Amino acid sequence: MISKFKKISALFFLTILCMASISVQAQTTALAGAWQLNEGNNQHHLFFQDGYFFHTVQSGSQFLSSQGGTYEVKNNAIAATILYDAADSTRVGSAMNVPFSVAGDKLVLQMPEAEVGFTRVDDGKAPLAGVWRITGRAGDDGKVANIHQTGTRQTYKLLTGTKFQWVAIDPGKKQFSGTGGGSYTFTNGKYTEKIEFFSRDASRVGASLTFDGKLQDGHWHHSGLSSKGAKIYEVWSRVNK
Repeated sequence: MISKFKKISALFFLTILCMASISVQAQTTALAGAWQLNEGNNQHHLFFQDGYFFHTVQSGSQFLSSQGGTYEVKNNAIAATILYDAADSTRVGSAMNVPFSVAGDKLVLQMPEAEVGFTRVDDGKAPLAGVWRITGRAGDDGKVANIHQTGTRQTYKLLTGTKFQWVAIDPGKKQFSGTGGGSYTFTNGKYTEKIEFFSRDASRVGASLTFDGKLQDGHWHHSGLSSKGAKIYEVWSRVNK
């Protein structure tokens, strides 16, 4: 009788764990993608993809701020660790815990100051959707050499279903070097970016760049001409948090 009770209890416990896991996965999936908030003259871009988040604010073509890091969903909240903050480097390494809810195309964040609502832009599903780091680059001889970043300097490129953002940071030194982002398309081997914000040069906002792109053995091969007209061939690999 006791043995049977233990088996039932164990099964019940496993069922509860499974249901909790499904709930967390459902929340994580619902959160993924790009979100937007218009607040007066300011536009907020909020991206969640593969365990990373970026939040950037602009006013017209003027870049105002950006922060980002890693996250996971716990107890109906976003548990995040800050990797960079363009406005306040002392926040790097700190933790945030933000209760949230998603209903349809609306995301509500329970911030300490007030409730904040975002509208969905996309659901984070596309062949290139993910978080990427550059791992190879072709030299003048055309040969692709592996890139091994040393120290704590990091360059990430996050893509949702329709949006992109790159950041150059050094969490170890609490440094932010720059960021840019906007909308992208990837069709028939052509990858096109339209810049919507750029921390280093506001005059670049509105510009479009088109590159050849392909997914090969899980890597993203990216080639064409830079904004300065120089030939580039880069290999990007997905980041595993």
